[in-house]
Amino acid sequence: MKKGFTLAEVLITLGIIGVVAAMTIPTLIQNTNSVKFASQFKKSVSTLSQAALMAQAQYDIDYSLVTTASTDANCAKDTVAGGNFTICGIFNNTLAGQTYYGPYGDTKVKAANGTDKYEFAKDGIVSLPNKAYLIYSLADGSYVGFDPAARNCGLGAGNVLNAAALQQASGDDDTEGGKLANCLGFIDVNGPTPPNKEVSCSTASATKLDPSDSCDVPKTGSAMGDIFPIVFHDGVVEPASNAAKMVLSRGK
Repeated sequence: MKKGFTLAEVLITLGIIGVVAAMTIPTLIQNTNSVKFASQFKKSVSTLSQAALMAQAQYDIDYSLVTTASTDANCAKDTVAGGNFTICGIFNNTLAGQTYYGPYGDTKVKAANGTDKYEFAKDGIVSLPNKAYLIYSLADGSYVGFDPAARNCGLGAGNVLNAAALQQASGDDDTEGGKLANCLGFIDVNGPTPPNKEVSCSTASATKLDPSDSCDVPKTGSAMGDIFPIVFHDGVVEPASNAAKMVLSRGK
């Protein structure tokens, strides 16, 4: 007499496996993306900070000494070595493997499907201002966007990087620090690939960059996006929201 499983038993077993997989695989994917997004954000922040440090060493300029606004027409060809003291000039001279793509929301910057313009879902509470950020792709495929009006991005000695500093106007007087409103930008750690959503805190009360507010960014769920607000200042790039700061501090 042959021993084995009946067709009904096999189907029931496969059904159970399918249900378990349907319940666990999305969570596993979210956990994997969370680690990947956090790691990539940390790497991109380091890359952009190193760009400023390299510009300091080679050309005696950093984000605080950018004196000229960037333009889409000139961004790809600006160089600090050529006297173009713009954010574009720093990137073109110090970022290996970078590619200038164009303004945010422009059809020149394609979405993942290659046809629609690149845009992302903002937090709505913290959120980045509605501006036509100029976008570079880094060598690893991350997108970095910055305000074309960015200049004189210096925090100033003794000033604290918080929501008040980020809301002040920048570029009016290069002798005054803490004027960073036009020095905001973002990092999209996986470029045009979805979810294209700004990372957010799990509680609505923890919003802007305020050390007194607590912020928790779950490693799963909709809070863990791939868009991270940043601010350029002096020789560094730092998180510009509590959520981005939290992700950077935990590292993974």
